[in-house]
Amino acid sequence: MKVRNSIRSLRKRHRANQVVRRRGRLYVINKVNRRFKARQG
Repeated sequence: MKVRNSIRSLRKRHRANQVVRRRGRLYVINKVNRRFKARQG
């Protein structure tokens, strides 16, 4: 998992990426290709 400043740029890397808010943090998750994961905050 990467911790990044810009989540928007990571969301466009794969068509199945989703931005999810959990416990005040932003996560990029992907159920198709699970290596695309990132956290912000």
